[in-house]
Amino acid sequence: MIKASLVNFRQSPRKVRSVANLVRGKSVSSALDTLNFLSKKAADPLYGLLQSAIANAKNNHNLEKEGLMIKELRVDAGVTLKRSMPRARGSASRINKRSSHVLLVLAPTQEKKKK
Repeated sequence: MIKASLVNFRQSPRKVRSVANLVRGKSVSSALDTLNFLSKKAADPLYGLLQSAIANAKNNHNLEKEGLMIKELRVDAGVTLKRSMPRARGSASRINKRSSHVLLVLAPTQEKKKK
């Protein structure tokens, strides 16, 4: 198992999960193509994270990207920055600036056996 992580990415986990759901379970080359042409803010950091995992596979395990697939892509909530916005009559309302932790796990593809 080859791992790579992206910690404290300053975008809400809900928005990052929408991009992660598109590439979860795909082969690495297919996921790179999908992320490359996707017009979402989270696509570029996830593309870089996938490139990092591919580099880890090549340098640490001598695996090529053609034989890899995305086994797990988990998006968790990170630290929330609490800010406030001034409102009427001297009160204030709270603004939560959310962040995400992303964990990517690659695994070698399993060839399907023919019956």
